[in-house]
Amino acid sequence: LKQSSFRVNAHEKRVDDECKQLLIDIRRIGDQGTPSVSFGDLFDDEQVEQYYEALVGTLKCAKKRGLIHYKGQMLLKGMHD
Repeated sequence: LKQSSFRVNAHEKRVDDECKQLLIDIRRIGDQGTPSVSFGDLFDDEQVEQYYEALVGTLKCAKKRGLIHYKGQMLLKGMHD
């Protein structure tokens, strides 16, 4: 049980860290002074590509937490650039 609790806490920390980093990346990639970025620009960024295990999953989590917003339920490269 202890090992399972440790894994859950480690996963929660990773998700929290990814959500925080996502906000930093949105500001870094987006236009100066505007906390927004297109999905395509975010998806194609080399640092983002290397950091996130599952970018779309992180975006969904951040949306559920009220940290970001976007229209629709799914994000598709090309369609949501």
